[in-house]
Amino acid sequence: MATLEQFVMTVRNLSSQGFFDQLAEYCGKSCEILEKNSQHLDEAMATLTLEEHSIGILSILISKAKLCQAREDALVIILRIKEFVDGCIGEHVRFAPVLFAELCHSFTNLLILCEQPIKGIGTLLVAIQKIQLHPAQLTSIHADVCLLALKAKCIKPVIPLLDIDITDISRENNRFDVKYFLIYYYYGGMIYATVKRLDRSLYFFEAALTTHSMAISHIMMEAYKKYILISLIHHGKLQQLPKYTPQVVNRFIRPFSQPYIDLALAYNTNNPDEVRAVITKHGEVFRREKNEGLVKQVLQSLHKKNIQRLTKTFVTLSLSDVASRVFLPGPAEAENLVVRMIEDGEIFAAVNQKDGMVVFLDNPEKYNSAKMFKKLEEQMKLCMAADEQLRKMDQEIAVNPKYIQKLRVTEND
Repeated sequence: MATLEQFVMTVRNLSSQGFFDQLAEYCGKSCEILEKNSQHLDEAMATLTLEEHSIGILSILISKAKLCQAREDALVIILRIKEFVDGCIGEHVRFAPVLFAELCHSFTNLLILCEQPIKGIGTLLVAIQKIQLHPAQLTSIHADVCLLALKAKCIKPVIPLLDIDITDISRENNRFDVKYFLIYYYYGGMIYATVKRLDRSLYFFEAALTTHSMAISHIMMEAYKKYILISLIHHGKLQQLPKYTPQVVNRFIRPFSQPYIDLALAYNTNNPDEVRAVITKHGEVFRREKNEGLVKQVLQSLHKKNIQRLTKTFVTLSLSDVASRVFLPGPAEAENLVVRMIEDGEIFAAVNQKDGMVVFLDNPEKYNSAKMFKKLEEQMKLCMAADEQLRKMDQEIAVNPKYIQKLRVTEND
């Protein structure tokens, strides 16, 4: 108990003097002291305030979360952590990013243990805002909030977070665990796939696959499998990875994804029967890896792809011919699919139900409307903002001491 009293006094003294960097270092080394005095942690925390001693309370909550075993205790700790995140001082906890991230990771684990992931999404979004230096900075907490969103099947709150392009990574203890980087982009790709934003989903999986690495992780293998499926659904073919993809990925990842490679090869034949044969052959693998839903969408997208091919060859076609040419059971199924594609803007056509005919039309967009002008203007602003960001990053690299030192060594050689 005397040691715990010393901890409280040290927290008070360093906080009052504004030595938050020293306080963060001290609290990081006091885990053993706090865990040995677990029965008195509530009393110690009662003597501290969030306005003055956020870092001290942070370290106590981490110890309580580690020691939590019963579900009832976990629910109490979850509530305490929510209160802490809402009330802590961001300027203070930014001196202890490692501890703050550790608390959020424990919070996530407790919510999943209690089967209440939805209760932590809002809290972690607040936590990210408090620890970030700017909105485009990636933290390890991003991966946690994405996991909770997927577990809770509550996607909408995290979409604005994912829409912000990352330009900086938080240095937690002067480093960033690549695991959280990969998990963020992997979960982000899954979330975008759920809301049918396939271009963004593909970009996130690609980011996970092109991360510099000397070996392939399990996360990257799973990302590649989904990359293949989303690529087939969105582009109608397997998109090649960029040239800057690590060699180890290009060399070793394909053998671990053979069922998906087989599916892509069958897809290229434009024959749904061959695609169904591959799905049947590797059905157990797709189910076990929880990709069965995406695989079904691949088959559906092949029918759409075949209809889009017809628009380049025919002006009019009967629904019976459409059905036979794209391997659909009958005219009714062909009509339903064509109507859906027209509604989604995937083709331009008109269906004459009386005659059972489809008329394929040209794109009516003339690119001269106010709506299109506004869209082009928004895209130009995005390009200009990206150009400005690249200029800033280039300037930061040019004045970086490590870069200058390496440049001099290269010139001397």
